[in-house]
Amino acid sequence: MKLTTFDLLKRKGVSPISVLTAYDYPTARTMEEAGVDVILVGDSLGNVVLGYENTLAVTVEDMIHHGKAVCRGAQKTFVVIDMPFLSYQVSVEDALRNAGRIVKETGCQAVKLEGGIEYADRVRAIVRAGIPVVGHIGLTPQSVNTLGGYRVQGKTLNAAKKLLEDARALEQAGAFSITLECVPEELARIITERSGVPTIGIGAGRYCDGQVLVFQDMLGYSDARKPKFAKQYADVHGVMLEAFKQYCEDCRQRTFPAKEHTFDIDQKIIDALL
Repeated sequence: MKLTTFDLLKRKGVSPISVLTAYDYPTARTMEEAGVDVILVGDSLGNVVLGYENTLAVTVEDMIHHGKAVCRGAQKTFVVIDMPFLSYQVSVEDALRNAGRIVKETGCQAVKLEGGIEYADRVRAIVRAGIPVVGHIGLTPQSVNTLGGYRVQGKTLNAAKKLLEDARALEQAGAFSITLECVPEELARIITERSGVPTIGIGAGRYCDGQVLVFQDMLGYSDARKPKFAKQYADVHGVMLEAFKQYCEDCRQRTFPAKEHTFDIDQKIIDALL
């Protein structure tokens, strides 16, 4: 049975929540089979699937396209879809319209948007419309140009206080969960303890109510540098690379296809053609 926001809220402080990103049907199916609690269709697809330098070029249409595939593959799993850059920043009306499109056209259960106090009015409006929202504070990749790169956030007293205020504002606006990205572990612990909703950490240490990773990072699915906070559970890139190399060699040596990969025809038909 599909988890609900109420199920996830009841897990706070009781049972850690597992979250992974997915961007396609077969990956989502496999994650559901494995028992992943929540699948996030992240705008990280810009980096890891579409080949962009960052997430800024990702569109609402991109998120809907990939979100549809994931929702078809994970019919029993709670699915959250990111709202991409400039889909909610301009106005409350834009935020509500785009959140509605994403939910209606994909069938997902919630949307996620970046930012704290400054976007609490967007969260409030979306929730009021009946759409669950996940907040996202700390390192917010859509603001990479103003943050000066991918840096740990909340390392000064004022910055730490701002994150606490952001978390409080998002919860008061109705967010049912808050993602903490690249936040010092002890600060994430304080935010988690003071929050009434589950916190999901990515590079935020051991004390969050759940964890999320980009699945390409945890599978070693690319040759890009692995983030410090990501544990690599497999070397999929290495396996794929060797398989591709072997395939190319088999083609060159004509060892593929072999007899077992071919189809037969009645010899009389061949004789007639000749």
